[in-house]
Amino acid sequence: MKKYLVIGNPIEHSLSPKLQNYWIKNNKLDAVYGKLETYEKDLIELCANLREGKLDGLNVTIPFKNKIIPHLDILSGNALRTQSVNTISVKEGKLIGDNTDIDGFQLSLKKIHYDVFNKTILILGAGGVVPSIIYALKKMNVSKIILCNRTKEKAEKLKSIFNEIEIIDWGALIEFDMIINATSLGLKQNDKFGIDFSNVGQNKLFYDVIYEPFQTEFSKAANLPNNKFENGLNMFVYQAQKAFSIWHNIEPTVNEELIKFLRD
Repeated sequence: MKKYLVIGNPIEHSLSPKLQNYWIKNNKLDAVYGKLETYEKDLIELCANLREGKLDGLNVTIPFKNKIIPHLDILSGNALRTQSVNTISVKEGKLIGDNTDIDGFQLSLKKIHYDVFNKTILILGAGGVVPSIIYALKKMNVSKIILCNRTKEKAEKLKSIFNEIEIIDWGALIEFDMIINATSLGLKQNDKFGIDFSNVGQNKLFYDVIYEPFQTEFSKAANLPNNKFENGLNMFVYQAQKAFSIWHNIEPTVNEELIKFLRD
């Protein structure tokens, strides 16, 4: 039986096992997928387990998408360009790091028929998924990308990779078409942004990378007249679909039945 894990910290909220095991069962594969709360000191052992065949693949979430890279042998083009890995596979004893977040983000926007061409995008956060979002937005020809992070040094580090992005202070709001919450704010019930979203205007898309819980301070802020809100569930599903394809060479089905199953 093949064994897969999602690793991260925190990890209890992750729907990855529910989703991946659903696809494993539907495709009649001899495999199992679990989750593991992980600390940085565990990364060496986990990668050793992959090399020894005790594990067959990993998904990587916050805060290890960048920290896992020194332990890998090969990076895909997307992983190399973003310095972010969320999927690890093994081929001929080599650990290969991939980034499926880019496709996940693009496909989630495609599903809701939202075109970012020539739009101004404000991103809150500078963590593991942000390089993937920036790279995807660049591919989709946005006009401007503005980054706002609580720790400005982390934002500056991203600017060294993507020099065209602009950086503003945390709490500052400027004119935008789409705002993306790529922070971990919202994972805990009492998380507060300390940002007043009430005067941002209309016809904005509020996009939250967090998919669980569904109701957060950010989603409530998006509940303004003539604005739209997109939860991170579709991005999560599509990045997982790409990871499943890498491991099993099968593209699993994404449909409304699956979305309902995940939300129940």
